[in-house]
Amino acid sequence: MYSSFWDNLKNAFNRRDNSLYKLIAINLIAFFVLLIARVVLTLSGFGALYKEGLKWIMMPASLSTLAKQPWSIFTYFFLHEGLFHILFNLLFLYYFGLLVHQYLGSRKLTNLYLLGGVFGAGFYLLMYNIAPYFSGAVDTSFMLGASAGVFAVVVGAATLAPQTTFVLFLLGPVKIVYIAAFYVLLSFANSIGENAGGEIAHLGGAMIGFGYIYLLRKGWDLGIPIQKVGLFFENLGSRPAPKVSYRRTSSTKSTGTNPVNKEALTQEEVDKILDKIADKGYDGLTKEEKRKLFEYSKK
Repeated sequence: MYSSFWDNLKNAFNRRDNSLYKLIAINLIAFFVLLIARVVLTLSGFGALYKEGLKWIMMPASLSTLAKQPWSIFTYFFLHEGLFHILFNLLFLYYFGLLVHQYLGSRKLTNLYLLGGVFGAGFYLLMYNIAPYFSGAVDTSFMLGASAGVFAVVVGAATLAPQTTFVLFLLGPVKIVYIAAFYVLLSFANSIGENAGGEIAHLGGAMIGFGYIYLLRKGWDLGIPIQKVGLFFENLGSRPAPKVSYRRTSSTKSTGTNPVNKEALTQEEVDKILDKIADKGYDGLTKEEKRKLFEYSKK
């Protein structure tokens, strides 16, 4: 398992349909870049410069500050400063992300993570600007961390396959729906604490995690715009496929195989498969259902 993990991580950007390891790799790269910059600049007497520069890629609570650095709504959820902060985020992303990747595919996992980060930032921004409790802290509040995106993946996985169990230290097997519910409740309880902004972002990510899977079952994929942007950049770096001409003949030959027609696979069929996963788990699917779900996830 461990050798497979490190092999996938080392080759994260050399393989397609590998978004889980790409997300982990990007977070790790950003963490070490910040770590090196913080140590070097602090030792050089430029610690204040590092802190000011970091604010330009953190998510501000102030609308006027955000208007000056709109990119921060995306950059903040790839940044960590604390070792335990990134460790716990990436552990949750890995284990729950494996489930989402297995059931829905690589692209939808990316959708879930990115939507979680954006919606987490939006909920943080909303609460800090409408709740009287935060009125005195709006101009000085910034946040960073992948937690909102991770919470979207955690709650998304729990919504998709609530009966799946993880074996926890001292507790034994626990259904992931209870794990997700515990951490959402914990974030709600701590939303007026020292890390109020981060906890509020967790709640925003959790809401979109549930909403994404719920709407996906109804046939609405909120991540389609994200997929289109991703495909655009993928196509920029890929070579066009060679043109192949075919000569039509008057004879036909049956091969005995019927390749999957993704266009013919209806959303109703996918919904039934997802509902069956929710009731019986992935192992409860037939081989044909697994094949259909796999083909649909590549759309």
